[in-house]
Amino acid sequence: MAVYTDVTDEDLEAFLWAYELGEVLSFHGIAEGVENSNFLLKTDRGSYILTLYEKRVAREDLPFFLGLMEHLAVRGIRCPTPIHARDGTALRELKGRPAAIVTFLEGLWPRRVMPEHCAELGTALAELHLAGADFQMARKNALTIDGWRPLLDASATRAHEVKPGLAQALGRELAHLEANWPSALPRGVIHADLFPDNVFFRGDRLSGLIDFYFACIDYLVYDVAVCLNAWCFETDGAFNVTKARLLVANYRKRRQLSTEEVEALPLLARGAALRFLLTRLYDWLNQPAGALVKPKNPLEYVQKLRFHQGVKGPGAYGIQ
Repeated sequence: MAVYTDVTDEDLEAFLWAYELGEVLSFHGIAEGVENSNFLLKTDRGSYILTLYEKRVAREDLPFFLGLMEHLAVRGIRCPTPIHARDGTALRELKGRPAAIVTFLEGLWPRRVMPEHCAELGTALAELHLAGADFQMARKNALTIDGWRPLLDASATRAHEVKPGLAQALGRELAHLEANWPSALPRGVIHADLFPDNVFFRGDRLSGLIDFYFACIDYLVYDVAVCLNAWCFETDGAFNVTKARLLVANYRKRRQLSTEEVEALPLLARGAALRFLLTRLYDWLNQPAGALVKPKNPLEYVQKLRFHQGVKGPGAYGIQ
């Protein structure tokens, strides 16, 4: 979450006229994340998140994102639910940008990831995949294997500013992934960005999943690969196999992984590491003027990618 577009009191009053949300008690920006402008809105009827969708989010994708959240919430997944205006619409416009209000989820994201968090995450991820199985809308993953070369090309001439020789190393890695990427694994709705700051806990129990604005249709096990990268490395860069084992084992209690999915996981983990390295690299080199949030350092994912490149099989992730 972040703030790129300012919303004045007058802007907010005019926008909320279309809703029945009660009297505004407080309203302020949330300076986390890198994608959209987000605000915490509190009224005498409850708390909500107002999101203005910025340039990276395509307007035509928004019905998919909002429809998916409604679909998942109906099936028991703890996620934000879009609020409809009096005319029945959930997607409106504010300050020249698409905008929506969703329900606020209670809880805190884990600043220090513990093994029990990973166990809870594995269960929730599998439940999300199962709940999304009958969702009728579709959205292609714009940030999978065929979307990475344009990102690399956009950053290659300045990548040396982050690390000498980085563009060449990423080019070699991408060529390997393009030559070996799997073509026939089970597909369905995935979150595609389930980092710790998108997962809320109350105590040691998972209380909700947020930020579905990268959700799409892709390999289900790719979502597991994303989570291995996001949850199972320590701050010193070491991979924690206990966390990985708990994450995958609890996932498999809800949704079984095929032999093909398990065998593909090391390569998919490499791909997921490259995906976040490339988007972080682009954001690092192209920070919008005036943004209230600093982009994340891409070098973290250079180290993670190096680990995955040395993996010989799924056993390295605690999978038997």
